Amino acid sequence: MSKITLSATVEKLDLGAPFRISGFVFETAEVVVVTLEQDGQSGRGEASGAYYLNDDAANMMEMIERVRPAIEAGADRHDLQALLPPSGARNAIDAAYWELEAKKTGRPVWQLASSPEPKPLITTFTLGAESPETMAKGALAFDHARSLKLKLTGEADVDAERVAAVRAARPDAWIGVDANQGYDRSGLDALVQVLVDHKVDLLEQPLKRGREEDLKGFKSPIPLAADESVLSLADVAGMVGLFDVINIKLDKCGGLTEGLAMARAAERHGLGVMVGNMVGTSLAMAPAYILGQYCKIVDLDGPIFLKEDRKPGLVYSDGKVSCGLDVWGSGRNA
Repeated sequence: MSKITLSATVEKLDLGAPFRISGFVFETAEVVVVTLEQDGQSGRGEASGAYYLNDDAANMMEMIERVRPAIEAGADRHDLQALLPPSGARNAIDAAYWELEAKKTGRPVWQLASSPEPKPLITTFTLGAESPETMAKGALAFDHARSLKLKLTGEADVDAERVAAVRAARPDAWIGVDANQGYDRSGLDALVQVLVDHKVDLLEQPLKRGREEDLKGFKSPIPLAADESVLSLADVAGMVGLFDVINIKLDKCGGLTEGLAMARAAERHGLGVMVGNMVGTSLAMAPAYILGQYCKIVDLDGPIFLKEDRKPGLVYSDGKVSCGLDVWGSGRNA
């Protein structure tokens, strides 16, 4: 058996329109694509990192080069967990390892992971933080969506108008909101009352990372989801009693290997599991789709915001997302 060869490139993705969240506007994104080759077979992985951790393409490439000697000397996917911390770099390499193993064994990744055979999943479709009128129009444009996710900014009055406008436009939809750390504890009671009034089903990351203890004793009638507050497996236990759900993103936790471990840990601790995504193509979403089979809440709409996705790619229909084995991890050579 020959040694593994690693290659890594940076690709720039253009969004179809600017996408606004609390404290940040996305217009383009740089992703890192890793390919591992061995004995004529290859595996791929894509990652964008977590912008709020300054885990950008340059940082990811530096980390990848740091572990290149170990990987090309024979380190495997399990060794990678110790070679790199949770990060986009580890996510991209981890995904490449999974697909390479699938090619070498002739078994799809979902079987290697002892996961259920993938089925289409209801996914949220995200509305960026714009004017209430624009967000209502966006909600109507997602006419096939069963679930919507609204980005809020911490501007209490405007956020209330955003929620009201979207609910009026889509009285039928499941709605979750993501504050992206935009609130503090003093504004939380009023926000939650607005969400209750408009039958919102989830409040994601209302407070800044590091302020989790402010939620002690707070009884929310709406489930609270941790996103920025829960990066990796090491954070899961600390969410108990503060949040109801953890949002697992492979760019935060460092890949499907850790993501699956987080889902199992969340179940042991009585926490719900959500899978989310950073900006990326279908290649980045495909490993998360495997994780999504364990999740009650799925947010894998990233590719719809790009000017151009990879082909083949994820398919969005009837409010659901599906990912064919031809996208990633099939266990068959192209």
